[in-house]
Amino acid sequence: MKLNKFKIIFLSFALVATTSCLNELNTEPEYLLTLDQLLESQPNAANGLLAKVYASLSMSSAKGPGEADITGDDKGETVFLRGIINLEDFTADGMKNRWGDNGLDQLTTTTNWTADNKFFRYLFDRVYYTVPQANALIEAFGKADIANKEQYISELRFIRAFSYFYMIDCFGKGVIITEKDLGSTVPKEQASRKELFDYVESELLAIEPTIAKSTEYGHVNKATVQMLLSRLYLNAQVYTGTARWNDAATYAKKVIDEGGYSIDTNFVRMFSADNNMSPEIIFPLIADPIGTQSYGNSTYIINGNTGGSPSTVSPALFGMKGDGWGGHRATKAWYGLFGNSLTDFNSGSASLLAATSDQRGKLFWQTNHNYEMTDYKTWTDGYPSVKFRNLNTTGSSEATDFSGSDFPVFRLAEAYLTYAECAVRGASTANVSQALTYINDLRSKRTTSQVTAGNITLDFILAERGREFNLEGQRRTDLIRFDKFTGGTYLWPWKGGVQNGTSISPNYNVFPIPNSALSANPNLTQNPGF
Repeated sequence: MKLNKFKIIFLSFALVATTSCLNELNTEPEYLLTLDQLLESQPNAANGLLAKVYASLSMSSAKGPGEADITGDDKGETVFLRGIINLEDFTADGMKNRWGDNGLDQLTTTTNWTADNKFFRYLFDRVYYTVPQANALIEAFGKADIANKEQYISELRFIRAFSYFYMIDCFGKGVIITEKDLGSTVPKEQASRKELFDYVESELLAIEPTIAKSTEYGHVNKATVQMLLSRLYLNAQVYTGTARWNDAATYAKKVIDEGGYSIDTNFVRMFSADNNMSPEIIFPLIADPIGTQSYGNSTYIINGNTGGSPSTVSPALFGMKGDGWGGHRATKAWYGLFGNSLTDFNSGSASLLAATSDQRGKLFWQTNHNYEMTDYKTWTDGYPSVKFRNLNTTGSSEATDFSGSDFPVFRLAEAYLTYAECAVRGASTANVSQALTYINDLRSKRTTSQVTAGNITLDFILAERGREFNLEGQRRTDLIRFDKFTGGTYLWPWKGGVQNGTSISPNYNVFPIPNSALSANPNLTQNPGF
């Protein structure tokens, strides 16, 4: 992106120190100036304060990539977005990491998960870093005389709800802290998955009628709220035991009909440095090679899929300086979704080769890499994904140390496939005929074949979601919803630490509560099996 897409103003003089890692239940951030004092003296500071809360989702710290807001062995590892990729994609079927790092290796192989794994702690801590920041601003903005007050507060309430969504999805329990808890030192009672769900739902429903339909790029708007509601309802049966297919379809349809977005005919543009030009992206996490430098945004994805030992994928071809990190590769559970013809190529010619016409199937680096992932620690086993790149799709590009490709959290294709899934599952607010229209519109834009109503089964929907959304932080959640994550009915390379996959225990449908959190709040209890 370019900085004029979203003005990032970090008020370091106001926000010097915040809650440390796992005083996550110490709910009041520390400031050199109180927020009341700051807003009274500088009302225009509100936008910069809001920007810092947005940035907490994709940066390790507003102070720069060498700092972190929470405690971690490696500052870059602690980023919220990096945690989502690690926990949602590397635990699932489509992507694996070869580094062998303690903690990350256990995610890659879905083995030996413990409450001491630092990657579980990073995401847990990030939630309870971001939420108090949002709480403090909600309270301060509510008292202040500032322009756009209600819009700012609605955006903050969304960020808080979005953070809690990952407590629901990943940990299945937590505590609910709001602006009413600022200053409290009393440990909060544990909230169940259902209680967290109800809270997030109530917050989103409260802001959905009044939040602006159109906002500055990178800010939350009405369609963003509706997309999170749709995603929440889509997974309601997992989260609460009660299916909400009707509601999921209803909110997906609102986005389709009222959001003003359209499916991008250029798939790769949505993962490029000028993806702010895409008509499909509803809500992104901003990346800028100067203003929002981070080792945990799309920089992590691009560098992780380039370089290697031996070096097979030049980072420069995808707009990055340096040698690349050579760690991430897709498995045949992802590229196999495009057919085995993907392997039929002339390895002596261009490096990006695929027989498939589908734009999505062309984004794997195959030259000098093997179709089979015989050893997940061998760089050349599996195909690196080149879905994300730090290049403009139009005009010139300049290689940089940090990526400028924004991360699309929500885009219109998700609304299409959510509606279709709900139709197949029998939602009264959706029908297969309309679902077929949406799916064929999507597949037409991806330059692949049309399907018939008879093709639209749950297995087809899951596969299409893999083709569309892998490496976008959704795959684990999808597999759990389709009852294919744990157990042995669906196997993928290195599931359970075995090359061809093996059954894993159902307690792996949630992550363990970090031991540090249990120590910080005696009201929290560990998830079964850990």
